[in-house]
Amino acid sequence: MSRSGQPPDLKKYMDKKLQIKLNANRMIVGTLRGFDQFMNLVVDNTVEVNGTEKTDIGMVVIRGNSVVTVEALEPVNRT
Repeated sequence: MSRSGQPPDLKKYMDKKLQIKLNANRMIVGTLRGFDQFMNLVVDNTVEVNGTEKTDIGMVVIRGNSVVTVEALEPVNRT
């Protein structure tokens, strides 16, 4: 769970294209398909970005403790 004791509120990011910064200076871009209370993420159509190099890695599960930041790359409803 998040530090506030509440599960992450990522519903508004579902099926949106996101840029996710991971620890060890890794960056991925993909579409959020699912998440749980530990902020483990399921990301589809994922591309790992390393400088100018891009590697298509498909659907991945990312452990919540690896996530540093999540940024929406398309408009998100504020509900």
